[in-house]
Amino acid sequence: MSLNTSPAAERNRSFILRVLEAHLPASGTVLEIASGTGQHAVYAAPALAPRIWQPTDCNASSITTIEGWIAAHPNPNLRQPLLLDVLEHPWPVEQSQAGPEITAIIAINMIHIAPWCCCEALFDGAQRILPPGGVLYLYGPFKRDGHHTAPSNQAFDTDLRKRDPEWGIRDLDAVTREAADRQLGLSAVIEMPANNLSVVFSRR
Repeated sequence: MSLNTSPAAERNRSFILRVLEAHLPASGTVLEIASGTGQHAVYAAPALAPRIWQPTDCNASSITTIEGWIAAHPNPNLRQPLLLDVLEHPWPVEQSQAGPEITAIIAINMIHIAPWCCCEALFDGAQRILPPGGVLYLYGPFKRDGHHTAPSNQAFDTDLRKRDPEWGIRDLDAVTREAADRQLGLSAVIEMPANNLSVVFSRR
């Protein structure tokens, strides 16, 4: 069976994994929001054992794709995907969470390909779910001090807003303020390839 593949996930997965290894809590469940194809899940889960990796997505077709990737690359600490929309409250994992508690939430290339309300809802969920010391990890392009960090990011932002006016590259300062309002303190900003950032928040 041919698997739906994201070239971007193939390119950036090893760089993301290095940051996760350095910043995630040593145990617990990693809740991935907007898992897309599932490539990050099947790549990172074995390397991050004994942590459990729980992929999710709001799109039923993506759930099917993730299931295909897991079937092709099974791992004992990789769970089957859950349908999860950050705008719905409560999240499914809040209603029935089996196994280790969720100590980390990650969202890779999510908040710029979604309305701003989804970013706010992501932080709301992190505030509800994460224990003190838990980690929220974001990856993707960001503005800094209100400005794009590269011409390619500006062009990408223009394209996103043409596709949906509610999408767009977010300003890191605005994101950090929203996080702080929900007891999530900024703990690290790491420069990544292709003008992306890894942004790590810690639950106070």
